[in-house]
Amino acid sequence: MYEAGDLHTHVLAFGQDEVLEHDTFWGVHSHPTHELLWNEVGSGMAQVGCRLWTVAGGVGLWIPAGTPHSGSAPAGSRQRVVHFSVEAPALASEPVAVELTPLLGLLVDRLITGGLSGESRDLTERMILDVMQPSPRELVLDIPESSLVRPIVDTMREDPADQTTLATWARRLGVSTKTVTRTFEAETGLGFSRWVITAKVKHAVKLLGADMEIGEVAEQVGYRSVSAFITAFRRVAGVTPGQFRGLSDAMTAPGLVTEVQDELPEELSESEEWIPGCADSTVA
Repeated sequence: MYEAGDLHTHVLAFGQDEVLEHDTFWGVHSHPTHELLWNEVGSGMAQVGCRLWTVAGGVGLWIPAGTPHSGSAPAGSRQRVVHFSVEAPALASEPVAVELTPLLGLLVDRLITGGLSGESRDLTERMILDVMQPSPRELVLDIPESSLVRPIVDTMREDPADQTTLATWARRLGVSTKTVTRTFEAETGLGFSRWVITAKVKHAVKLLGADMEIGEVAEQVGYRSVSAFITAFRRVAGVTPGQFRGLSDAMTAPGLVTEVQDELPEELSESEEWIPGCADSTVA
């Protein structure tokens, strides 16, 4: 595990571009640099404490230096990462979703292709920092820590199509529906129904990233009609499933793809330590 600034670099930013050959999980680790990560193909997940971030659909994630986090992405995903020196202006002091515009993609391509003069590299780095903006389309799911609702969390992780109602869960857990709702609201900011819908949409994004048809995705997450699924998806993600997929496709358009990959310094290799608490409660 690293603290912010443990690695000193002579540049403000350096990047990595990788296509994953296997389903990949990164145990909890931290970096001495700020990190911007996103998937141009497929979808990824990043967990910071009890918060699960979906990295897909033209939305990336800014992770401040020294922040313990874990992550996962399926085989075939194309993952891109840019590390920023702590000397660079930080976008935020906490993890935040980032809007991935075509301009930002082109600037990152220019940066990691290499061969830039010192002046050109400095200008490119500063332009990247200038155009990065928080995204209003963040897709994040808070995982409740209470043992009372742990069976609900486990069920949604194992079977996103589950349609157990609030009343049924309350009977199984031996409490009132108000108790279940209050627990979710206190720990996640969402009521039971909204939390379940968000968990389903988060899983749907993973399936959309694997090029599954929208109708099949709807069925996989427990919706009997495509229209109901589209409505729920838009309510959580702010766009329809088709629009969400289109945002991912826009980032892989001709001119935004490079095969060049920078090697990250050895100091950035990952630790296998685990964060206590929510680290093992990921909803897949």
